[in-house]
Amino acid sequence: MNMMVRRLFPVVLAFLFIVNSSFATDGYFLTGYGTKQQGQGGAGIARPGDSLAGATNPAGLFAVGNRVDFGLTLFRPVRFGAIAGNQLPPGYPNVNGTYDANRVANFELPELGYSRLYKSRLALGVAIYGNGGLDTSYKTPIPLLGNTRGGVDLEQLFISPTLAYKAGQHNSFGIAVNIAYQRFAAEGIQNFANAQYSVDPAHVTNTGHSNSFGAGVRVGWIGQLNSVVSVGATYQTKTYATAFTRYKGLFAEGGKFDIPTNFGLGAAVKIAPRTTALFDYERILYSGVKSIANSDANQAPLGASNGPGFGWHSINVVKAGLDYDVCPALTVRGGYNHGGVPFDSSQTFFNLLAPAVVKDHLHLGATWALKSGKDINIAYIHAFNNTVNGVNSIAPGNGGGNANLSMYQNSFQVSLGWNKNKK
Repeated sequence: MNMMVRRLFPVVLAFLFIVNSSFATDGYFLTGYGTKQQGQGGAGIARPGDSLAGATNPAGLFAVGNRVDFGLTLFRPVRFGAIAGNQLPPGYPNVNGTYDANRVANFELPELGYSRLYKSRLALGVAIYGNGGLDTSYKTPIPLLGNTRGGVDLEQLFISPTLAYKAGQHNSFGIAVNIAYQRFAAEGIQNFANAQYSVDPAHVTNTGHSNSFGAGVRVGWIGQLNSVVSVGATYQTKTYATAFTRYKGLFAEGGKFDIPTNFGLGAAVKIAPRTTALFDYERILYSGVKSIANSDANQAPLGASNGPGFGWHSINVVKAGLDYDVCPALTVRGGYNHGGVPFDSSQTFFNLLAPAVVKDHLHLGATWALKSGKDINIAYIHAFNNTVNGVNSIAPGNGGGNANLSMYQNSFQVSLGWNKNKK
């Protein structure tokens, strides 16, 4: 197993750094991590499914045992922006209409987890995964933004070394250090790349990809109340990151783009000998990151500490799932995930670049157990179409009217796991 891990890690790390990833589900966080968790609504704080446990609740690593998991998600978001009711003075082009943001339509995101038990109370591991991201790639310019095709590309990668400790028979605790890599690019925002709107007009748009690095910590606990119920809690600090220097004239605080604090509570209830129900609550504090939380109506220039942002606020996410063992070789899953839209209808103009408007997700999944402790896992997620129509979202100086946003998503994930605890 150790030889296999040594071979897999450099391959997957290289793949993660070149892959084109884009997710906009619970804001820009994934609904869950690991294929088993994705198959059950993203719920898994109180009961981990695989060695990606450190991405959700590091305390769960102890229950996973000696295991390796490698998964790949194929993702297809369908998103559109529209301008309605705009009235620019005579001589300006008519900008009203629908804009297709699907020039780049399909995305891939791999993930890798590894865990190992040491003695009877200690487990070590690592999770490597993407934390969602945002992507729009418009087929044409949006004239109110600029004169080239508009869009943004935000990608985030976590490498999370994890330690879990079992305290007594019924409680385990864990900690993961989140080492983050981000890259970002923006195009087609030339109308704001001037001294009227930005502290640094040369670093607003079309400057290529910019890199950022950061770090934070996630801690967690799982308690087995009895043979039927287990509960868990997890908390991730803000991931403090270096600035996107090529976009220091766009994002508040000179290009800063930290990853927000989040926390959650979960429960797993064995409602029948072969059936387990899972419930999670998560809160994502987008309001704590100025570059995405500041209102687009702020009067300070772009790039300033109080410069305009995307107007995102914190959201609550509720996850529920069901896990049923059909037979020793087959487990089936299903679940539902509901999260809030992270901005209100007055903030839709800048969010043409980040239309994270989906709220409700249907999850389905299954696991086939193979010989020698191997298993194959699949998950399918459909995010139902949602539309947010703007209300006075375009300033009168830009002709007034509203930006309207819509999106739906489909994704399919498959993973292969090796469980050394099983023969």
